[in-house]
Amino acid sequence: MYHAPGFLALIEAKRAQVKEVSVAQARDRAAAGARLIDIREQSEWAAGRAQGAEYLGKGVIERDIEARVPDKNTEIILYCGGGFRSVLAADALQQMGYTNVSSMAGGWREWNALGAPTEA
Repeated sequence: MYHAPGFLALIEAKRAQVKEVSVAQARDRAAAGARLIDIREQSEWAAGRAQGAEYLGKGVIERDIEARVPDKNTEIILYCGGGFRSVLAADALQQMGYTNVSSMAGGWREWNALGAPTEA
């Protein structure tokens, strides 16, 4: 997928400020109680998702996160299609005071490439 240079520059600037985890780490942490949150578009979510993931779209995550995850120390792992939007969302949550937020590197594409469990 093509991404504009300005978008990629923004992601790289924010990536330095956000913790990233691998798919294997995300699976292990979710099994241990971390909240795995899919921030893709509703149509992407409906087509399939990581097993056990919750949906909270990027368009509303800042508005709705405090109602869904009131404890700002809760471990949250965000993922999107390729690991770009989740970097931006993780940065926003950190600015809101969330202390244990990660972006899953490679996103949904990497999850599928590695054969991690999915659900529809």
